[in-house]
Amino acid sequence: MKIAVVGAGAMGSLFGALLAEAGNEVWLYDVWLEHVQSINQAGLRLEWEGNTRTVDIRATADPQQIGRSELVIIFVKSSCTNLAAETALNFVGCDGCVMTLQNGMGNADVIAEFIEPERILAGTTSHGATLLGPGSIRHAGCGPTTIGTWSQTEDGLLRAGQFAEFFNRAGIKTESVADVRRVVWNKLLINIGINAITALTNIKNGQILDLEITRELSRIAVEEAISIARAENIQVDDDAVDRVFKVAEATAINRSSMGQDVDHRRRTEIAAINGFIVREAKRLGLQAPVNFALTALVETLQFHYR
Repeated sequence: MKIAVVGAGAMGSLFGALLAEAGNEVWLYDVWLEHVQSINQAGLRLEWEGNTRTVDIRATADPQQIGRSELVIIFVKSSCTNLAAETALNFVGCDGCVMTLQNGMGNADVIAEFIEPERILAGTTSHGATLLGPGSIRHAGCGPTTIGTWSQTEDGLLRAGQFAEFFNRAGIKTESVADVRRVVWNKLLINIGINAITALTNIKNGQILDLEITRELSRIAVEEAISIARAENIQVDDDAVDRVFKVAEATAINRSSMGQDVDHRRRTEIAAINGFIVREAKRLGLQAPVNFALTALVETLQFHYR
């Protein structure tokens, strides 16, 4: 299968590498020229459990080089989804599919402004990756990937099942579900409980559990988001707070993606995570004061980057 990955950061490069190793024609598209050049000259270096292997994969900063693709996977930051969807439209033609495994909410809706919803696959992944430098990433952890069609038509559900089987054959453990919105919401709750707090305090994921006051901050942020989900008739997991703490423990030595963004003075995805809850609360006439505070602090911090 011919696959284009839009956004060759840590996660985009990881999925591109795994799919390329399974024998697919994979193109990585990114605007970071040094990264692209390094991959083309020496391959993509992938570190896993202390060992490093090199993956032969194509990379480009020129979308015209890629051409029609059967699948486009979008892995850009949520603030760039609009531009990425417009780029994906040039790749998929009238019959290809677009998949988003991005953090945050609203990405699939943005993509649906360009691509028919029945050709959009959305989901989450528990794989973790860190960008070490140009042409080099670390596979930081494995876990299941869950996908579903954004439009619950019969054709869309069939397509989701087919791509789940395709990913499994490539060694990426994947399942398809009928209600992917619930899955995306449950992943959002984990990001809400971890990302902004770690970004603001310069701690690793597991350190959220060190103090009861930090655990309480995380708990309240997640409970606010749960109340918004239920107001929108989204059936999120009853044990969502416990799951946040379990994820923090399981990824204890990792810095969250938002924490890494702050470390490198990059724009964060706060607007699509805690900020999404703040906007939804306002729309529904509800309150989300902890998520508002976390959003305001992260936005203030990134505005004043040196």
